[in-house]
Amino acid sequence: MKREMRRWVAFLLVPLLLIMTLGTVPVYADSALGLHVDGAILIDAESGKILYEENADTPLGIASMTKMMTEYILFEAIEEGKISWDQEYKVNDYTYAVSQDRRLSNVPLRRDGTYTIRELYEAVAIYSANGATIAVAETIAGTETEFLKLMNAKAEELGLKDYKFVNSTGLNNSDLQGMHPQGTGAEDENVMPAKSVAKLAYHLLHDYPEVLETTKVKTKIFREGTSDAIKMDNWNFMLPGFVYEYEGVDGLKTGTTDFAGHNFTGTATRDGKRVIAVVMKAVDAKGVGSYKARFDATRALFDYGFGQFSEVEFVPAGYQFKDSKTLDVVKGKAKTVAVEVKEPIRMMVKTSEKDLYVPELVIDESKMKDNALQAPIKKGTVVGHVNLVKTEGTDYGFIDSTNPGADVVTKDAVEKAGWFSLTMSAIGDFFASIWSSATGFVKGLFK
Repeated sequence: MKREMRRWVAFLLVPLLLIMTLGTVPVYADSALGLHVDGAILIDAESGKILYEENADTPLGIASMTKMMTEYILFEAIEEGKISWDQEYKVNDYTYAVSQDRRLSNVPLRRDGTYTIRELYEAVAIYSANGATIAVAETIAGTETEFLKLMNAKAEELGLKDYKFVNSTGLNNSDLQGMHPQGTGAEDENVMPAKSVAKLAYHLLHDYPEVLETTKVKTKIFREGTSDAIKMDNWNFMLPGFVYEYEGVDGLKTGTTDFAGHNFTGTATRDGKRVIAVVMKAVDAKGVGSYKARFDATRALFDYGFGQFSEVEFVPAGYQFKDSKTLDVVKGKAKTVAVEVKEPIRMMVKTSEKDLYVPELVIDESKMKDNALQAPIKKGTVVGHVNLVKTEGTDYGFIDSTNPGADVVTKDAVEKAGWFSLTMSAIGDFFASIWSSATGFVKGLFK
């Protein structure tokens, strides 16, 4: 009877429990840093040292972070004299139609209007204006379809991996009103792993640091003093004076679409250190994406970088390895030449782990013949490099290389010996070889 009662109780309770669980929101588990993201990475902006990464190799939607590539190509085109800041763009049907869609981030462009590249660029970098972005792309390449070729070529040149570009803006192609670039799908969207996004940002800051002069602008009036004047508030709410402000933030690019979620590539500097953080599809603890979620995740990465890491000089300029202070030389007036590290090696590492890194000398074997350098040798000849090796624990490596290293060079010059010295040396080597063979033969007789 009791067994039958328990069966009926279970029969009644199970449906009740199922009803109680309906509609509950899954709670996202914390990552190592408590992030709620699909992908993230933090790097030292100077060396490219990866300080932290989380699912950084998985391709994800990048939304308007795409515009960093458009900006890079723009700066390069300006540098090469292909276009100029004062050059004017005449609005066409495509850029007019996209720019009028105020559901998207835009500065409305007049159908019959002309705009300088500089004011279009400012609209891109500050306000993420999509019509203005397409206008820049068309100015450089003629059409956005042709601009995609430049984007892909530059991505390959920079060593980006697993990228897919379908437009210059980062919008879903469905937002381009049927005028999306040829060869792309109507619902396509740009994708890239967090690691590639960070590498793009790294190269943008290294090659064109002047981008920060614009990305740090909090508010600007587009077409100020005209009837078309529009206030552009920067979407980077971590800038000073904004709701999620963080000390030292001066860039770089937000991105938001339904597909990509809430993304951000941020950079900040503090006490002479600059870091770059990328967060992708950021959500809160309940799985809800928001501006706050992406800036909270970025803040956690910044705090980790500035709080846990410091720049350490591991090898000074002129350093000589104890057991490898010299290399052998053949056909020279000297039998050896001193070698030293050309420049100091500095790297941002976790302060508590700085003693785990040791320098390792790597000689370039292509410069050697029979384990020796051949004279003549100029002072400062590169003969190898130095690697920093972590003796234990995880090392994430570098965003743009396996190791920053430093060149190892000859400390002095070694002139080639004269013909007489070389002849006498060759005769000496000949008889030494005969003597060695003879003694070896004799010793063999008595074994």
